[in-house]
Amino acid sequence: MRIGPEGCFHLTYCTKIHPGRGWEALFGNLRRYAPALKARLAPSQPFGLGLRLSAAECRELLAGDRLAEFQDFLAAHDLYVFTLNGFPYGDLTGPQVKAGIFAPDWRQPDRVRYTLDLIEILERLLPPGGEGSISTIPLSYKAWIRADDREARGLMVRNLARVTAAMARIKAATGKLIHLDLEPEPDGLLEESGEVADFFRDWLLPEGARILAETAGIDPATASQWLLEHIGVCLDTCHLAVEFEEPAAALKRLEAAGLRVGKVQITAGLKVALPGEAGARAALARQLTPFTGSPYLHQVIGCDAAGGRVRFPDLAPALPHLSEGGKGDWRIHYHMPLFVEHYQGLASTHADTRAVLTLLREHRFSRHLEIETYTWEWLPPDLKLDLLDSLHREYLWVLDAMGLSAEEKGFRLSP
Repeated sequence: MRIGPEGCFHLTYCTKIHPGRGWEALFGNLRRYAPALKARLAPSQPFGLGLRLSAAECRELLAGDRLAEFQDFLAAHDLYVFTLNGFPYGDLTGPQVKAGIFAPDWRQPDRVRYTLDLIEILERLLPPGGEGSISTIPLSYKAWIRADDREARGLMVRNLARVTAAMARIKAATGKLIHLDLEPEPDGLLEESGEVADFFRDWLLPEGARILAETAGIDPATASQWLLEHIGVCLDTCHLAVEFEEPAAALKRLEAAGLRVGKVQITAGLKVALPGEAGARAALARQLTPFTGSPYLHQVIGCDAAGGRVRFPDLAPALPHLSEGGKGDWRIHYHMPLFVEHYQGLASTHADTRAVLTLLREHRFSRHLEIETYTWEWLPPDLKLDLLDSLHREYLWVLDAMGLSAEEKGFRLSP
């Protein structure tokens, strides 16, 4: 749905929230939730969807008449798709996703084929002259690639240039603008705004433009323009907060590098202040233990009183270190419901999320907004509220955080 002044923002939620395997399972969830949520929030205007499709689901959707059937469903219910989540390649219902969520990375042909399938699907779903975004991994998992591995970075640039050429051809033929947005994440090869800016400056623009110019038969200046138009950044507000990045400074860093924020994922992580007393720390460890049951990575970054950093690749191996003393904060990459700003003494990074949304309203640095709380089935039992009610509350939280007036909200506020 479109919100804000002149409807400048498109707001949706990511269907990664719906557990299941295969296109038919996802389509069943969309039938169940999307029209009902639209009826609550936007009965008189089009309602946007953010699809999360695995590689297998892409192939299913592109086979036979499934995509035409899906387009008929969208038209019948006044729904539209403007963004896709292309980060996780495979099935998310397994017991241990963990670092495997980064595989295959941007060195691998399978990542290229998957992304080209996403591009084809989005091109067919977008209206004439429309704009679509696809979020993707931050190139790879940092532990998999050495800092001095130039060959790996060169291969990733070559693959990004290939998909850029595909998106540029679509724009030339149809007027539809599709951009692929790298999503910085803790322990990703790109995890902070400075690393993103460095990759564009040192690798994507010089090497990517050279490769694109040679393969597409265009001049280097045009190739650079294509790269900046079709490769951008997906800014996840939880990831930004967990990295202790100040939102305004991060955005200025990206802007100075000439990068576009193609998509904002609206999320919040866990935030805990470390108590000084040993017994309180032991109690905190017990309180956080239920959050370790999720199959996803929940990276932890701490900041001590002197401003130093401590990092853990996941929550479970971090908990034994709570007994080591010292003062400071931990921030945990665990997507909490946006409307749960405090939970049994635990806090969330909602203040950082609000800060990003305030900047978004003031500067309109991105048009695509996606609520991406995906951990519902792994939350503690007393946080597992009705999914439809919870999604509704997520939307209302976002609108309030952006300070939109009733007219700018453009839709109903009550069930």
